[in-house]
Amino acid sequence: MTATIEARLAELGVTLPDAPAPAANYVPFVRTGNLVWVSGQISMDETGLITGKLGADLDAAAGARAARTCAISLLAQLKAATGGEIDRLVRVVKLTGFVNSAPDFTDQPQVINGASDFLVEALGEKGPHARSAVGTVSLPKGVAVEIEAVFEVA
Repeated sequence: MTATIEARLAELGVTLPDAPAPAANYVPFVRTGNLVWVSGQISMDETGLITGKLGADLDAAAGARAARTCAISLLAQLKAATGGEIDRLVRVVKLTGFVNSAPDFTDQPQVINGASDFLVEALGEKGPHARSAVGTVSLPKGVAVEIEAVFEVA
């Protein structure tokens, strides 16, 4: 029997938080047909925002840890979008990751790997996805990483 997504997360020591509220005039997710589009989730953990510029304040490993927190928030939003039935997930379709980068920082893919690797570890065959990893000069509130996602649900 296949473990539920939340049981697998618990094995990894992860409890999904309440879905973060949007910070402005937008919705945290939109469902159309069998796709759920989740708005960008910023890097934050139980202690607060994870801020900094990759290649100046943070290295790629720290950025990957920040990206992992974004993936956890993405799953929290997915759970909210499915009315608490996160096991309706069919697959992760696409991630678009934005990395707050110093001018000479070029390891954006390694940073976003923190989210991609976590999703594959947590979701197994439902986790592999298409992806973009984009460097940007700044992000809202000075966060290190922001990631948006598209999920397919049943």
